[in-house]
Amino acid sequence: MTIIRNAIQCKKCGDIIESVSVHDFKTCSCGACSVDGGHQYLRRCAMSMDDFIELSEFQKEQDEKE
Repeated sequence: MTIIRNAIQCKKCGDIIESVSVHDFKTCSCGACSVDGGHQYLRRCAMSMDDFIELSEFQKEQDEKE
């Protein structure tokens, strides 16, 4: 799979944060969650998985099976 968009939305402050390159670590304005990895990997930092909404988008490679 290829990462097209690496983004989340913080449920506490509503910020949408997106990492666009490797080591592009971004944190929302309230500091509750962060995103990293650009199109290479997905990294999430938060106290709870319930603190954010996943907004990432992927593209399946032609030879990948479901």
